[in-house]
Amino acid sequence: MREKLAAQLFTVRNELKRDFPGTLRELRKMGWAAVQIDGLHGNEPQEIAAVMRELGLKAAGMHVGLERMNQDLQAVLEEGRLFGTKDIICHSLPDRLQNDEGYRSVRRDLLAVSAKVSPLGFRVGYHNHDFEFHTEIDGRYALDHVLEPDAERPIYAEIDTYWVKKAGLDPLQYISKYAKRMPILHLKDMTADARRDFAEIGSGAIDFAPILRWGEANGVEWYAVEQDYCPGSPLDSLANSLEYLTKEISLSEG
Repeated sequence: MREKLAAQLFTVRNELKRDFPGTLRELRKMGWAAVQIDGLHGNEPQEIAAVMRELGLKAAGMHVGLERMNQDLQAVLEEGRLFGTKDIICHSLPDRLQNDEGYRSVRRDLLAVSAKVSPLGFRVGYHNHDFEFHTEIDGRYALDHVLEPDAERPIYAEIDTYWVKKAGLDPLQYISKYAKRMPILHLKDMTADARRDFAEIGSGAIDFAPILRWGEANGVEWYAVEQDYCPGSPLDSLANSLEYLTKEISLSEG
């Protein structure tokens, strides 16, 4: 199971801007088996893909903006092929789309992209924040509307545990509706105090042991660890999260 752990590169975005290859080497040395791509910061995809191959780092999907999916899809797919991943995930939405009609248009766009790329072996996904729980569509959360099943044009869930908790829901209970429909699960912890801030995995208010057990029983292929903001070095935060998860995995497998 440890080979399913991936570092979401948004966590180390500032380090990547300074030295993308060097940061990847640090993550591999730390023990990460994979990374989730979140922008290349001006680097050529061929060069980054070559470094990842050299290091033996796999790609646990790519976070891509919806506008780029709509306007630059062939380049997105080429990057997916270079990185050896079939998962392209819409990572966020601008404020102007965070309303009833906006979410309906997002679903239409993602369905259209899925119709184009699914026959080619790619998967389209959607990564949530808490704002999708602030709008209801036909009596359901906007997130449930966006991710409503469609057998011919699937949109896969990439549920983020922190943002579900921030919205006031139980992460384990919420992800249960996406069994076999979530190849990538985002692991992110929340401080147990009133700040409800981002925290290293295992140091906050979320119990990850049952979430990991659920994931193994329900088709999760990658566990992407992300920390949007870190109190100190993002690399140290990722190291702490990896240490905790490695211990949890050893306990569950032992």
